Amino acid sequence: MAKVHRIHSMPDDSPWDGGLPPQGSSEHPAAIRALDGVLRVQRPVVVAHLRSIRLRHPNASTADIVRMLERRYLAAVTTGGAAVGATAVVPGIGTGVTLALSGVETIGFLDATALFAQSLAELHGIPVENPDRARALVLTLMLGQEGVDLVAQLSRQAVGKGGTRSAYWGETITKSLPRAAVGPLLDRLKGAFIHQFAAKGSASVIGKALPFGIGAAIGGTGNHLLGRRVVIGSRKAFGVVPVQYPTELEPRPGASRLEAAAFGTARRVGAAIGAGGRRTIAAVRPKRGVEKESAPPEQ
Repeated sequence: MAKVHRIHSMPDDSPWDGGLPPQGSSEHPAAIRALDGVLRVQRPVVVAHLRSIRLRHPNASTADIVRMLERRYLAAVTTGGAAVGATAVVPGIGTGVTLALSGVETIGFLDATALFAQSLAELHGIPVENPDRARALVLTLMLGQEGVDLVAQLSRQAVGKGGTRSAYWGETITKSLPRAAVGPLLDRLKGAFIHQFAAKGSASVIGKALPFGIGAAIGGTGNHLLGRRVVIGSRKAFGVVPVQYPTELEPRPGASRLEAAAFGTARRVGAAIGAGGRRTIAAVRPKRGVEKESAPPEQ
């Protein structure tokens, strides 16, 4: 008997309001399931991250903290790309290993972007507690103008010809877009992201596998350019940073140790991208040394 696909039509007891099957469904595409798994930075982590920065820089303005976030984000994603590309230089690390590390690095890039984007939303006084809104924000930043156009199109369809009243698309996604429109928007963004990554991302991944240091240059430069696009897009997404730092993001009294620990955890999101490449290099080099020592002498 042929499989009959279920029609997902938003039943009364279902919180789902999108065009794709709900998360966890066997009908959910594998690539989309993987993407959902990556974009899972929860709001408590974001808040702890910002409180930890505030703890270290109590006199910094909101704009200063935004600049710190931008610098840290670019440093994290650029270092990750260069580290993966550098593995192609080391004898004994094959192209297959480098390509596998590129996949890990992509996950790290998305993690870092999710933390960066949600942190900016919080600084603009927009708490992002809905995970679908958070995912839509990250994917729109990654897609650039294509993502912004999708937001504008879906906003007009959901609200009317004029769209939402929000001046910035970041606020539209995280706050003013009707809940029923978030699911369809997220579906469109996921599909566009998978398509764009398949077309452009594969070239970047292969570029990082090139030997003789070329891979490191391509990896670092490519990630930096994409990171810069995300940063520029984020400025257009929310506009000018408020002068007043959100009270909720101030460090809690007596919580210095806890906030410092949270800062270390959040900072490792980006650092873990490059660590995979460095660990692989360290693991391969000793093995090659052993092989050299145990090799029979030339006759």
